[in-house]
Parts: sequence; structure tokens; C-alpha cells
Amino acid sequence: MQENEKKYMELANRIYDLDAEVYDSVGSALGRTFTGDRENTIRNLCTLMMTKPDGHLLRSELALISNMARTIKDKKKRHLMMSEYDNILKQIEELPDVFGKVDIVDLARAELNLSARKQPSGDDHLVICISRTQGSAGNDIGFELADDLHINYYDVEIFNQVLTRLEAEKGSVTDAETESFAGFDKYRKRSFRLNTWFREFNRYHGLPRQDAVFFNMSDLICNLARTEDCVIMGRCADSILSNNHIPHISLFISAPFSQRVQRIMAAKNMDLRHASRFLKRMDRQHKKYYDFYTYGRWGRPENYDLCINSANYGIRETIDLIERLIDQKKK
Repeated sequence: MQENEKKYMELANRIYDLDAEVYDSVGSALGRTFTGDRENTIRNLCTLMMTKPDGHLLRSELALISNMARTIKDKKKRHLMMSEYDNILKQIEELPDVFGKVDIVDLARAELNLSARKQPSGDDHLVICISRTQGSAGNDIGFELADDLHINYYDVEIFNQVLTRLEAEKGSVTDAETESFAGFDKYRKRSFRLNTWFREFNRYHGLPRQDAVFFNMSDLICNLARTEDCVIMGRCADSILSNNHIPHISLFISAPFSQRVQRIMAAKNMDLRHASRFLKRMDRQHKKYYDFYTYGRWGRPENYDLCINSANYGIRETIDLIERLIDQKKK
């Protein structure tokens, strides 16, 4: 018998014996995990340990035993059973081709996730990018989070600095939620005026104004992330930093539509019909803006490090949850 087969046989016998001992100690009417005869059970357990695709079945069998062991009333017996279970599990995890051997990690994305990096660089800054649905309290959460962590907070400030760079008139590009996103339409028909076209061509180096604003804003976001700790609200910051290989933490905050409607009604003194229309329009425009400039999908869970339903926690508890994730809460 080969060395590996001996290990499998030894572990299978220990698992079978542990199941019997746990059952005897619990005295439960639920029955044992393994009800077949010893020889066939040992053979099946060995097969599970040797068959990579079925590793999850072995994990389920072990979980049943541990679940039962935790109900043993005698503390001494419970400790003995759980110690044996832990030892068995540790040895199984050291075997080749069993559960947990194939990781799901995306190394490229993990390298950009500050909370996942095992060896952060001394040059890395704590940069938290927050995307959110309208009415989910995302801005309040972002602002209070930055205040808790004593780091800078950016939303309107970004556009203000972009305006300064472009030397545009203050009213020509605005960051008001109801205008910057609600008015976004890359290909809408515009009236053509030669003087306006020449002026914008020179000012924006031949780019459409919306593109010029986005590219200048992207440069600013990258500069901020490279030089300071900060919270950045929206502006496709997560995608911009990923494309420039700058480490950051990306969050998406949302809440059920009904909860968001109630919040907008109270905050903006709107009736139900107008608040519902407002939210639907803003969600649509956020998605259109993000999807166009990032070629991604706004709000898709796989695009973010953490998605949070703020209605389940409230503003303060959501902030605490984020702080536990990043483990950077300032004392």
C-alpha cells in the first residue's frame, strides 16, 4: 500500500471512530453521520479524500460531526471531541487535492485592495472609493468616515479643482447631483455655434467638454491617491485608480428603493411620486455615466471590495462596519 493511501486509511478510520464517539456522547436520536458498515464507509471516505471534485462532500460530512460535537453537554468530552476534530481537519487540509486547495483570488485585483494586501508598501495611502445609490446616505457615511479616520474627504472639491484647472467659468461645469449626472448624455444633439466650438476646442485641446472634464478629474484623483489618505465619493474613482494600478478600497453603498424614497421625501420635502421619479432618474444617470467612462457595470457586486445595504445598519453602524474592514480606525 502506498504512503498516501495509508494516510487516507488512517484518517478515514479516525473520522469513523470520532463520529461514533460523538454520537455516543450526545445521545441524540438524530443518528450517526455514517450509518453504513465500517469497511464500506472507510472506502468511501478514502475516495472522497482522493477525489478533488468531491472535496466539498467530505467537508459536509465533517461539518455534520462537528455540529453534533458542539452540542455535547459535558465540557470535558466536548473539548476532547473538538480537539480530535481539529487535528483531523488539519491533517486533511495538508493532503493534496482536497477542499480549499483551489483559491478564487484574483491576484491583480487583490494587489490593489489595501485590506487584502499582506505586505502593504510604505508608499501606499489609505484611499477609500465610495459609490452609492441616491438616497442611501452614502455621502453622509463617506463624510463621517473621513472625519473618524482624520483623513480628507472629496466630492464637490474635485470638481472645483477641475474647474480651476480648466479655467472654466464657475457655472459652466457644476457638481450638483441633479445636473452633472442627470444632464449626462454623451451623444445628445447640440446646437452648433462656430465661436463656441473654437473656444472649447482650444480650451479642452480638441476634446468634447465632458471628456476633458473627466480626464482632468481622473488626473486629479490619481494625484490625490498617490499623495494622501482620503475618501473619494463617486466620480468613477474606483475604476480610475484600478486602471492606474493605485491601491485602494472600493465600496458600494445602497439601500432598498422604499427606504431611499422615504429619505429623499424627508430630505428634499418631496411627495412620493416626485421622490420616486427623482431616484429612478438619478440611478439611471449614475449608471449611464459610470458605464460609459469605465466600460464596467455600475453597482455590480464583483466590481467592489464590499457592498453594503445601509438600511440594515444605519449611518453609524455602516461606518463601524467599514472601519472594521480596513482596520484603520484612529484612536
